[in-house]
Amino acid sequence: MKTLISAIAVWGAVGSSPLSADEITADGLTALVAAQVVVLGEVHDNPQHHANQAAAVAAIAPAALVFEMLTPEQAAADYSAVLDDPQAMAEALGWAENGWPDFAMYHPIFVAAPQATLYGAWVQRDAARAVFERPLAQVFEGDAARFGLNGALPADQQTAREAMQMAAHCDALPAEMLPGMVAVQRLRDAVLAQSALQALTDTGGPVVVITGTGHARDDWGMPHLLRRAAPDVTVISVGQYEITPPESPPHDFWVVTDATERPDPCDAFR
Repeated sequence: MKTLISAIAVWGAVGSSPLSADEITADGLTALVAAQVVVLGEVHDNPQHHANQAAAVAAIAPAALVFEMLTPEQAAADYSAVLDDPQAMAEALGWAENGWPDFAMYHPIFVAAPQATLYGAWVQRDAARAVFERPLAQVFEGDAARFGLNGALPADQQTAREAMQMAAHCDALPAEMLPGMVAVQRLRDAVLAQSALQALTDTGGPVVVITGTGHARDDWGMPHLLRRAAPDVTVISVGQYEITPPESPPHDFWVVTDATERPDPCDAFR
């Protein structure tokens, strides 16, 4: 399911946009302007996106790496002795537990910053399911108001996000599931933002966040929530796409790469 959602480019900003959004080449990722938090988006199963992230991480030399793909417990694992062995490192991290694509694609990111402290921002399945039954502010483990989780979204944004969830799932979701799907995305964005701020507090930064391009949106994603919670923290968001968006997407910078070959994601719903 994560691969399906990530394989479909998302744009169509509702609400605020970055002051300037520039398309850059992959080479430009090694010369990003300095910021305390840099959010690097990806299509999860695209190897080129991970190679681009690794190059950016090597140039930034972050004090901390926040991964959407890791739980806090996984991020605390001791992998130092197996850093150069992708298979052994995947086993040490328990990478396969959450169903992410092949660790070999992600391994260069870790190697690019061996000095970085790892932080995990993966939302456990129990928490994701809970938002279908309980208010989002009750599920989030933290200051919900600080990240805007204590109230409803603007009506136009809610409608747009529900439409995007339906499209990302090949128009196969029951309509009554859509509000819950949007709530799960809001929860993931907030956990990512909270983890990045904790990493910045602990290490002094810079912090790099590895996440899906949808979560890296400036208008309502993780960078937006981080700026809301900590307006003085400098943040840069980078989106990576496989096709050129029809309009400037909601990031500070964005990159278009070749698409990776994959089966039709909608086959799972037929």
